Amino acid sequence: MFTHITVGADDVEASRRFYDAALGALGVEPASGPDPKGRYWWRTDRGAFAVGKPIDGEPASHANGGTIGFGARDSEAVEAFHKAGVEAGGAAIEDPPGERNGAFGKLYLAYLRDPSGNKICAMHRPK
Repeated sequence: MFTHITVGADDVEASRRFYDAALGALGVEPASGPDPKGRYWWRTDRGAFAVGKPIDGEPASHANGGTIGFGARDSEAVEAFHKAGVEAGGAAIEDPPGERNGAFGKLYLAYLRDPSGNKICAMHRPK
């Protein structure tokens, strides 16, 4: 459904280090860039994710109520994402990584806030 997602950051290098670690734990290659607008890009065959200073020159802000979810191949990758993200300057939020049962069935999730306050998660859908 999505071609790309971009989030703003005031400290782009801190965010690059964070996402290189957290997304690297999910098997995503380190970022390319910066591009001419100062953004870093992580690309897969399913889409792209970018971080950079807001183009309008205003301070970055996170979406209250928004979450960006990244797919994980298994529960171990979710755990590695969470650990790498915390070690790279992110903040653990909500419940610890683990299985949740809800309206969408069983999910294995971990939530973080990146260095700019954006809420992200890694998710694996056990079979």
